[in-house]
Amino acid sequence: MCSSEEGMEDLEQTRLRQCGEFSTITGSDTAVAQCYLAENDWDMERALNSFFEADMESVFDVEDRQEERAAGSKRKETPRTENTTATTDEDAPVIKKRMNSSPQDCIDLTAEEPACSSSTSSKENADDGDSKLSLISWNVDGLDTLGLAERARGLCSYLALYTPDVVFLQELIPQYAQYVKKRAVSYLFIEGNEEGYFTGLMLKKSRVKLQKSEIISFPTTQMMRNLLCAQVTFMGKEVCLMTSHFESCKDQATERMKQLGMVLQKIKEAPDNMTVIFGGDTNLRDSEVAKVGGLPAGVIDVWEDLGKQEHCRYTWDTKMNSNKNVSYVSRCRFDRIYVRSSKTEPRVSPEHMALVGMEKLDCGRYTSDHWGIYCTFTT
Repeated sequence: MCSSEEGMEDLEQTRLRQCGEFSTITGSDTAVAQCYLAENDWDMERALNSFFEADMESVFDVEDRQEERAAGSKRKETPRTENTTATTDEDAPVIKKRMNSSPQDCIDLTAEEPACSSSTSSKENADDGDSKLSLISWNVDGLDTLGLAERARGLCSYLALYTPDVVFLQELIPQYAQYVKKRAVSYLFIEGNEEGYFTGLMLKKSRVKLQKSEIISFPTTQMMRNLLCAQVTFMGKEVCLMTSHFESCKDQATERMKQLGMVLQKIKEAPDNMTVIFGGDTNLRDSEVAKVGGLPAGVIDVWEDLGKQEHCRYTWDTKMNSNKNVSYVSRCRFDRIYVRSSKTEPRVSPEHMALVGMEKLDCGRYTSDHWGIYCTFTT
């Protein structure tokens, strides 16, 4: 075979591989991948940015206009008379009421104590004092454009319901991040990138004080993955918060284990007086954790530490979650929380863990294809 033919075959293989990577990252098919890559001279980063930006602004603009109209209509409503009868859902679970309420009611995060703070979870936090740290970690599946604005509103509903001190988010896109930031003004929002898709950290301003943040690149990632870190103080204690989205798909185990190794090394390097909390969509299988030697001494897996409760095991569960509409059943513990307590301060202990996002929205879909993790810690 002549060298020119070999060169053409190499180019074809390279572009097929690029199409595969693009499809994996975006969830699109090969035809869409080829279109975006060809339009961007086969530059992967440019093609991805073009894909993520397409039509997203208009999607969230429509949602904003709907909320503005709903708020205007509510202001014009006349009060009901005492003998007016209406069907209510007072006996429904709190989260169901929140999901079925009007947009401006269920996404208002502008106040430090939203109306829903009277919910059971928020009452527990208040009754037990202010020393507990609460956290939500969630892959919000911003790459899936179906019902995206309503699903983003669903996320805001859960944040308003639980009012966590810290939020780890994965698979954000710029428009999704802006949508949440606009509504969550009581939180400081730190982004793991400005383009494509990325992770985010949200810190409740009244409770968590940022010292500094950094983004650590994964040098061999093929999927734009990195580690987002923030050093903060909480109730006078030094805490390092970390979130990441490890490489996806079964055949990326080697890269995923490299990324886990980098995170564990970063945890070990943290100063002795600092507690470290890592959370995110790790895509890990237990066998992969075992292959890197398991977790280092002093680092705990929160789910395991709390007794491996079965109802919290599967955060990716196509048996229960229909967002991806796949024919197969896959149940995995992809989303994980790791903690290393300070060596000089009292131990930070996991107290409670639950899965969130298990209620369908009015659009008939869940907030994400992943369940979120809600945790509380005694400090």
